[in-house]
Amino acid sequence: MGGESTTRTAPRGGGGSKAPVGSRTGQRLSGLAVALGLVLFLGGFAWGAVVYRPYTVPTSSMAPTIGAGDRVLAQRIGGADVRRGDVVVFKDATWANAPMVKRVVAVGGDTVSCCQEGKLKVNGKAIDEPYLPAGTPAEISDFPTVTVPEGRLFLLGDERDNSVDSTAHLTDAAGGTVSRGAVDARVDAVVWPTNGMLERPTGFEALGGLSSPGPLRTVVALVVAGAVLILGGAAYGPFAKRAAAARARTGTGSTGGR
Repeated sequence: MGGESTTRTAPRGGGGSKAPVGSRTGQRLSGLAVALGLVLFLGGFAWGAVVYRPYTVPTSSMAPTIGAGDRVLAQRIGGADVRRGDVVVFKDATWANAPMVKRVVAVGGDTVSCCQEGKLKVNGKAIDEPYLPAGTPAEISDFPTVTVPEGRLFLLGDERDNSVDSTAHLTDAAGGTVSRGAVDARVDAVVWPTNGMLERPTGFEALGGLSSPGPLRTVVALVVAGAVLILGGAAYGPFAKRAAAARARTGTGSTGGR
């Protein structure tokens, strides 16, 4: 008898199987990755929404640290948590009817004056301020020594020649100072453009402890890790399907037998 050709036939019922592609272990792990990713992703966003508030800075009074139109994230804090060197968001009716962003250079009990060799002096110490525009003095004109009352703050903009700050309010009843209770938040980072976290105001370190950075890096890490897990888990199905199809192609279409 002559040789017979043989071909592989599809299972009864026609067409491919509708069973999930990939091993059961792989399916479970991918589902777990997606679930964990959702928890981290949504949890990170929720934590950030509770801790931080976004603001748009309308003027250049904090340049070059923060430019006009920049978007910042500010950590919600109480006035008691404010330290020297912090860039804060506050609202004081004698200054304006809108939130303002300035840098705290002195707190209650401090003495502050300017300028000695172009530098600000707080409690008799000349302050190094590397965040100021290069080559500019701490103030364009001197101002007499101010003693900051307890519970109040003395604030300046980083662009000292273009900032309506405490020096513009020295003749006010409060001598240019603002209540700690007027502070709503402390700026942690410039997010648009993406300049990142603000630099530490190390020039004030010798006068007392600086503020600790907020949890923004941790929040971002949670969101990124969650996104990676979601994408990785969701990609398992398509990759497993392609792998199964590749294996099927190598095992079909053969003829043989005699």
